[in-house]
Amino acid sequence: MESIQQYIQDLDMGMILSWGWRILAALLIFLIGRMIAKMVRNAVKRVMTGRGLDPMLVSFLGAILYSILLVAVIIAAVGQLGIQTTPLVAVLGAAGLAVGLALQNSLGNFASGVMLVLFRPFTKGDFVEAGGTAGTVDEVGIFTTVLNTPDNRRIIVPNGQITNDTITNFSAYDTRRIDLLIGVGYGDDLKKARATIDETIHAHEKVLDEPAPAILLMELADSSVNFAVRPWVKASDYWVVRSELMEQIKEALENAGCQIPFPQRDVYLHQLPTANDSNG
Repeated sequence: MESIQQYIQDLDMGMILSWGWRILAALLIFLIGRMIAKMVRNAVKRVMTGRGLDPMLVSFLGAILYSILLVAVIIAAVGQLGIQTTPLVAVLGAAGLAVGLALQNSLGNFASGVMLVLFRPFTKGDFVEAGGTAGTVDEVGIFTTVLNTPDNRRIIVPNGQITNDTITNFSAYDTRRIDLLIGVGYGDDLKKARATIDETIHAHEKVLDEPAPAILLMELADSSVNFAVRPWVKASDYWVVRSELMEQIKEALENAGCQIPFPQRDVYLHQLPTANDSNG
């Protein structure tokens, strides 16, 4: 204890105060710099939003800008402590290279995020099927994309998984075609069945007149004669109209005397001759 007390007494109080101020100044630089970085990021995002840029692009660029500013603030705070920042930057560069080699997948996800933002195969609010899942695009981050599913689940998909897979954008166009396969019996009047289906489709208020609906005799199947029914609707009405048309067409065909066939087979039984029949 006497040795410790003597060591404390021998310390230069001026040095202690100097280091104390440096640490305080570095801490202030970090806190104030981080606050300024957030303010700059938010200001830039407001400017980009005001100019009508895509929300997904605004969010992505804002995240990158904030990360760059935060690194600059950390370097400035470290420099305030009296540490030479030039060697530090070199060390950070070498460390970044090493980390980059170790985290190739993460860098690949970052590059994929840049591609998604630049080429924009989808935007925020689009319903897509990508990366093995489907949902509404909520956000494209630096490394991942966030999708919200219709049953209210939040799915985070790596950007690389999206760009390496097929992307289906169901919201790319304002209209979509509904493809239905409607079967009637072989004994039914085909002209009457076609007219009944056509009348039912045109009676639906959400079916578009242009492009005109198509009703095509598609195939003579094993148990039914199948019509390909293809009306056009607004993309937002797709699932509702599809369900309603299935129900309405079935009821209309039944009321018109047409059968809705189900798979069936005719079985013929042949009796083999017995030994008694052969002797007789």
